[in-house]
Amino acid sequence: MHYYEHTVQYYETDKMKITHHSNYIRWMEEARIDWLENLGWGFDKLESLGMISPVVEIKCKYVIPTTFHDIVTIGVKLKEYKGVKLIIEYEMKNKATGKIVAIGESVHCFTNEEGKPIMIKKQCPGFDEALTKEMKNMKKEG
Repeated sequence: MHYYEHTVQYYETDKMKITHHSNYIRWMEEARIDWLENLGWGFDKLESLGMISPVVEIKCKYVIPTTFHDIVTIGVKLKEYKGVKLIIEYEMKNKATGKIVAIGESVHCFTNEEGKPIMIKKQCPGFDEALTKEMKNMKKEG
């Protein structure tokens, strides 16, 4: 599992003095981008190869609110990859307490610049290899 940290900013809170729910989705995206960078396949590299990765589905279950200045550790795990789409799981914890604050999942496909779906293995064999290896590592971890 890959870990990413985010410090809750004041502007991310609302009148109830807790983090607005929309920010958890943004943090998942930040963590996914960081995870791809860590794999050696950041968005700049993918886009230079003509690949775009839209979100096709997103889920987030809120467990415990976070507040200004909390540090949230986001675990990113590749749940599924079969050559066309990715399913990524997220576990967000308050770093100080270790308690889960939210869990989520995002589904992504890959398209060319014209918006047509692509087979990753055909378009970018190196990226396919990295994702396949990551999937095997996730299965070993359980």
